[in-house]
Amino acid sequence: MEIKRASFITSMAEYRDYPGIGLVEVALAGKSNVGKSSMINKLCRQNKLARTSSTPGKTRLLNVYTINEALQLIDLPGYGFAKVAKDEKMRWMDMMEGYFADSATLRHVLHLVDIRHDPTADDRDMNAFLRSHDIPFTVIATKADKISRGARMKYIAAICRGLAVQPWEVIAFSSEDGTGREQVLSLLEKIMTEAQAEGLKAVRPEQIQDEPEA
Repeated sequence: MEIKRASFITSMAEYRDYPGIGLVEVALAGKSNVGKSSMINKLCRQNKLARTSSTPGKTRLLNVYTINEALQLIDLPGYGFAKVAKDEKMRWMDMMEGYFADSATLRHVLHLVDIRHDPTADDRDMNAFLRSHDIPFTVIATKADKISRGARMKYIAAICRGLAVQPWEVIAFSSEDGTGREQVLSLLEKIMTEAQAEGLKAVRPEQIQDEPEA
């Protein structure tokens, strides 16, 4: 998949009608500061498309991005930030659960975890939630550039044990050096193609005119 056009659409406190609704949706879920916004920027090769911050808990809304007028990326609020008040955490949880319940075109979740650490209790809870609701997902091990290539499988093995997935089902990703970018783009193309085969509205990639990257 080649991303020829990417744009921020809207932020929402709850899932509702928005410009472009009805296209295939892929959600990004993960703990605070795991690198969801940085991943979006790297995939789209636009450094400022999604706002990033070194402060955990920055994403507090559902942020919507359109890719090639054919696919929507839904950046969900980061979970597991200890310094947020309990009622705020509950609001985030309700927001995400509302999204999963109300979206008619969600086809996949990219579940981001930090490759350097064993999955947290919140990571395992998200994994269990996706499984219990039969939502297809792929585990993305972010910040792969922080670990040498030779040592990555050791860390991925720990992720596999914690989330009950196989090593070949995990994509190591780095928003710094681009590791895993092509794998994620290929996955998005596969998701979109399968959804189109089911009759979901989408514009074929070849219909998008080439535009200079921002």
